[in-house]
Amino acid sequence: MELQKLSRGALIAIVVTGVLLTVATLGAVTTFQNVPSNGSVVTAVNLDLYSDVGCTQSLTSIAWGNIAPSSTNTRTIYIKNTGNVPETLTMATSAWNPANATSVLACSWNLGSNTVLNASASIPAILTLTVGSNPGSLTNFSFNITITGTQ
Repeated sequence: MELQKLSRGALIAIVVTGVLLTVATLGAVTTFQNVPSNGSVVTAVNLDLYSDVGCTQSLTSIAWGNIAPSSTNTRTIYIKNTGNVPETLTMATSAWNPANATSVLACSWNLGSNTVLNASASIPAILTLTVGSNPGSLTNFSFNITITGTQ
């Protein structure tokens, strides 16, 4: 009888150990870790930028030149929808260098947030760079302008 109690106790210990190992293995199999990421989602957007009204000179950069404190400078660009569906246009800036330039400079455009550019059409956009009254030690700067179209 003592042997049966030991065997029954051993059997219970083995079953409990088996259950614990199964739970531990299941936990290892279903464990996950979040990995932060960033980037751009590119949609089927077909926009090209030009420096001329005929849309023959591709626009790759904008030279703002020398701008005095408390003043603005404008540049007209032309946006062409080379796709076959209308696109709603938006404009954003990023990668300001130096990073604190945004406290002195601002870039905007004359198009509204719901401007729709039809397929195969082009539209002029006036970009305006505004300099605050006290630029401090800011002498040189750079930033990216991103124009996006969504269907």
